[in-house]
Amino acid sequence: MSALRLLSSTSRRVPSAFLQQKRGYAEAAGKLNLSLVLPHQAIFTSADVVQVNISAATGDMGILANHVPSIEPLRPGVVEVIDSNNTSKKWFVSSGFANVHPGNKLTINVVEAAPLDSFSPEAVRTNLQEALKVAAGNGSEEDKMEARIEADVYEALQHALGSK
Repeated sequence: MSALRLLSSTSRRVPSAFLQQKRGYAEAAGKLNLSLVLPHQAIFTSADVVQVNISAATGDMGILANHVPSIEPLRPGVVEVIDSNNTSKKWFVSSGFANVHPGNKLTINVVEAAPLDSFSPEAVRTNLQEALKVAAGNGSEEDKMEARIEADVYEALQHALGSK
C-alpha cells in the first residue's frame, strides 16, 4: 500500500476518543493546576490557580481552565498568577515554554525568574544604557550580539516595571 493511500485511509478513521471530546471556551470558574519551574527551583508545584497570564512569543495571553492544549514559547516578560482570592503574583522570566495539557494542567518551564518587585527601576535603566552602549560600540560581533540580547531583556523588564 502506498504511503499516501495509507495516510488517507487512516485519516478517515477517527478514534472514538476524539469524537467524544468537545471543545468549548476556557472558563474562569474552574481551577488550573500550575507548575512553574526553573532548572534549580520550583516556584509552584501543582498549585490550583484561577488564571495565568504569560508573555508568549506570539503575544500576551491569559490561560484559564479548559484552555486548548498548546505549547507556547515565552519571550522575556511577566508571568502573572492569579489565585482564587483574586491575588496576583508577578515574576519576570527571561525565556522558556508554557505547556497547556488536557485536564486543566499548565506547566511553565523557564530559564530564570524573579519576583517583579525585586527589581530596581534605576538599576534596570542603568544596565540598559550600558548594554546599548556595548551593542553600538566597537567590540567583537559576539560581544555586540550578547549586549543586544541583554538590552532586549532590560527593555522588556523596563516595560514590565512601567506597567506594574
